[in-house]
Amino acid sequence: MAGRIPTGDDEIISEINVTPLVDVVLVLLIIFLVTATYIVKESIEVDLPRAAHAGEATGSVLAVVLTREGTVYLDGVRVDEAQLEARVRAAVARDPEARAVVSADRMALYDAVVRVIDHVKGAGITRFALHIEKER
Repeated sequence: MAGRIPTGDDEIISEINVTPLVDVVLVLLIIFLVTATYIVKESIEVDLPRAAHAGEATGSVLAVVLTREGTVYLDGVRVDEAQLEARVRAAVARDPEARAVVSADRMALYDAVVRVIDHVKGAGITRFALHIEKER
């Protein structure tokens, strides 16, 4: 069979050449691997403290992040103390049951963490949590 030459138009091709399929799949894989590094969402680098018994929060939650340099972010946007209070007040006006999760770098100053918590509570948040990383 391998050495036969087709003599007419009505013969059935019963062999599949998989080389083009493999080539296309490999090209798609390479494109995926190259573009995957650009798809990754930017994040704020914070080294969270660890605890053995960590829980999860659900519902309407404001994410407050404090970096080791003392920079404050609210829901991924850099804010100063006045903007933090104004945006938290607006969130409380929309949802009185809003909660806040404060994520502070373990090397952040204790005073800065307390100041951020004070601003969040002063803006009307009654329920908040400190974000920690579960210890392994």
